[in-house]
Amino acid sequence: MRRLRVAFVDDHPILLEGMISLFNRSGRFEVVASGDKADAARQIAESHQPELMIMDLSMPGDVFGCIAEIVQRHSDIKIIVFTAFASVDSALRALDAGASGFVLKGSVASELFGAVEAVMNGDLYITHDYASQVLAGLRNKAKRDRQAQAMRLSVREKQIVGHLLQARTNREIAETLSLSEKTVKHYMTTLMSKLHARNRVEVVLAAQKAGQLD
Repeated sequence: MRRLRVAFVDDHPILLEGMISLFNRSGRFEVVASGDKADAARQIAESHQPELMIMDLSMPGDVFGCIAEIVQRHSDIKIIVFTAFASVDSALRALDAGASGFVLKGSVASELFGAVEAVMNGDLYITHDYASQVLAGLRNKAKRDRQAQAMRLSVREKQIVGHLLQARTNREIAETLSLSEKTVKHYMTTLMSKLHARNRVEVVLAAQKAGQLD
């Protein structure tokens, strides 16, 4: 039976040795590399092309950035975060960066092996103690992302808001942008809907607050 190529990155030597020994004993895995910092994870991904990387969060370097980079450059590599950082925020950041699993170090070995099986089958795995909270956080983030996308202004809409900042009337805006006044009114209706604004002043304030005038 073909063994799964796996690599470990953790800056706790005893734990690192223990995980390598545990996976080697199972007979189902080939441990191809190990490291102790974020940069090592990048090098392992490039040089050894493991199918799975199991990484800690509390080690030198930008681990979240490292996860994102590896997933972007090597879409066939799955990443499981195995960490003592017992926080929903850490789990959300890791999954948002591209990790497919989040397991706490207090978990039993069977949970870690279960996470590996789930992730390699294309599923998302979250340690049992945090699953409901993290999933709720992911749903909230998805909702916020959809709202932000819906609020994003087009180039023309930004131009019109810019003219509103100068207190110009619809007719003046229409003349400046070579549009009909009816078209400007249509844009105003769209802007008020997108930004949940009731008038021209609120449109400007909402656009500024949403960072749409940069």
